[in-house]
Amino acid sequence: MEIAYAMGQGGAGAPGGSGGFASFIPLILMFVIFYFLLIRPQQKKTKEHRQMIDNLKTGDRIITSGGLHGRITGVTENALTVEIAEKVRVKVNRSSVSALMQTTPPPATPKKEKKDKADNGKV
Repeated sequence: MEIAYAMGQGGAGAPGGSGGFASFIPLILMFVIFYFLLIRPQQKKTKEHRQMIDNLKTGDRIITSGGLHGRITGVTENALTVEIAEKVRVKVNRSSVSALMQTTPPPATPKKEKKDKADNGKV
């Protein structure tokens, strides 16, 4: 009877107080890893996409989430008019724009030609 009684005792296990917190350390570590590898990059990508949609203007070339390639010809608060072929225009929601292919370059200023010093204006 004494052996069975000795086997039923708690024996020399870990103290009860520190065992609870120590079991949460791997869970906390996994959350930190998920945050830096998955959540934070996704939030950054979403923010960049939102900025891109807000900065769309007439003349930009875009790709919609449906796969249409086109040039923006009109801009409103919630919709864009996109020319997908000559004289073929469709209206799409701003949120359906998936990528910006090319922005409209700023108007070019005419450059003055420099004359060569060796030429001295002779032709």
